[in-house]
Amino acid sequence: MKLDLVYDIQQSYRKVLNCMSRPGLIENINEQSEKIDIYTNFYSSTLLLMFMLLDAEVNFYIVTEDESEIKKIVNQLSYAKSTDIKDADFIFILNDARAEQIEEAFLNAKTGTLMDPQKSATIIFETKGLKNEEGLILKGPGIKDEAYAKIDAKSNWINYRDKKNIEYPLGIDIIFVDVDSNIMCLPRTTKVEKQVVK
Repeated sequence: MKLDLVYDIQQSYRKVLNCMSRPGLIENINEQSEKIDIYTNFYSSTLLLMFMLLDAEVNFYIVTEDESEIKKIVNQLSYAKSTDIKDADFIFILNDARAEQIEEAFLNAKTGTLMDPQKSATIIFETKGLKNEEGLILKGPGIKDEAYAKIDAKSNWINYRDKKNIEYPLGIDIIFVDVDSNIMCLPRTTKVEKQVVK
């Protein structure tokens, strides 16, 4: 069965919104992403998120070893324009990205302005795994007391995120996606602490 660009994208979009409003919640978009019949060397669920988020009105930046080839594919599929990392509305960090590339992506992502905090970047970050296990403590709007998350991602992303989100309402939002098509969102309003092992 082929991906329905209206129904399947709508179903996935609802799940992303649910995750964004309830940080730490894990939703799965495998039912939709497995319908994609385009081969890429990144997660099909990431490609599904590209279909959902990108159009001719926004721009993007890809963090990967194979940037030029993937940029072409994404541009053809979405009509969105590739841009400099500092101007990107959406930054996709793919699973082959090196630690220094990830650091550069976070540190250069736009955070919006006090007049327009929504004109910030959303980072879509491919990870090896997402679980609701102890590892990170999440607090903030949409979370009753606290939530737990284990995010198997490269680099010291928590520190980079903290630096970008220090002056609320300025900041960045993150959508994590893993190899099993699980997604988890961390909006800028969520406080993230590493759990202390006793």
